[in-house]
Amino acid sequence: MREAELWSRMETVLGSGYARAWADLVVMADLGGRSVSEAITAGVDFKTIWRAVWAQLELADSVK
Repeated sequence: MREAELWSRMETVLGSGYARAWADLVVMADLGGRSVSEAITAGVDFKTIWRAVWAQLELADSVK
């Protein structure tokens, strides 16, 4: 997965106006206590980040 796909997926489920703010504010244990933005900066794989977002938001399997 590329970064653009991660953002596209997040914007689909959170809305284009909220996805970036959510990515800065929500800290997830699955990302080592980081937010999405911090995980990206730290070089965490985008697929790993998406899986953490998916779990945090309790999305349906069809969105995975």
